[in-house]
Amino acid sequence: MVEISDFYSETPVQWCPGCPNHAILTTLKEALVELGKHPHEICLVSGIGQAAKLPHYMPCNFFNGLHGRALPVATAIAVAQPNLTVIVTTGEGDCYGEGGNHFIHTLRRNPNITLFVHNNSIYALTKGQASPTTPPGERRSLNPDGVTQPPLNSLGIAILHRAAFVARAFALDRAQLKSIMMEAIQCRGFSYVDIIQPCITWDPRPLDWFRKNVKPLDSSHDPADLKKALELALLPAPPIFTGVFFKTTDRPVFGDDFLMEMGVSSLVEPVFPSDKDVLKILEQFR
Repeated sequence: MVEISDFYSETPVQWCPGCPNHAILTTLKEALVELGKHPHEICLVSGIGQAAKLPHYMPCNFFNGLHGRALPVATAIAVAQPNLTVIVTTGEGDCYGEGGNHFIHTLRRNPNITLFVHNNSIYALTKGQASPTTPPGERRSLNPDGVTQPPLNSLGIAILHRAAFVARAFALDRAQLKSIMMEAIQCRGFSYVDIIQPCITWDPRPLDWFRKNVKPLDSSHDPADLKKALELALLPAPPIFTGVFFKTTDRPVFGDDFLMEMGVSSLVEPVFPSDKDVLKILEQFR
């Protein structure tokens, strides 16, 4: 039986004290425990940024790569070893900016991976530049007169491409966040969750602004209704709606046809080295 202590790591967390990223990390651990997932069954993939540090703080398989390049790596891992639960954890700058092209084509392919985007509308690691989701008019370090371009509507793009699961959550509503995380991880196909994660250092808006303006979708919303989901995604913000906007099971999963044609269930088999072999490898880095 898996326990929350199985996901403890001795690596010091480098986020600011009080950063909502802490809530996302804790909630992800709880969601995985509730789903009965063991650390060796999970592969976390990330690029560059504050959100991309999350895999460092969990004792799972993980790949930390280049800026914006997490999704193609995750897609390859999911196809090569379908038995792994593959989760991408990234920021909105990494995913929608540097990785915007990969985001679009991952939506088009529909691999069996889960994407959690920590969205704080800011490049926090590099001290406060505007990101693809910064609201117009807001001042950032390189936009002293305010941002002039409209923000990217990532949810609208995902719904138009009929992603398997499209949702938005709020890092400070942990009950809703855990529920959405669990549903996203269990969904087969490309599951995408945009997580509102206010930056307490660089964002001019206080946490209370988000508590006031982030609101759950009406409980009557049917996620199978593509037209209504798109209408909700296109509404001007605030308020910033959270919940499951859209989900579908009618798309083929990328890689399934290839594995079936090859007559195999995976392209690689997991190899678990002995403790002796692991210590031998680690000795090289002392």
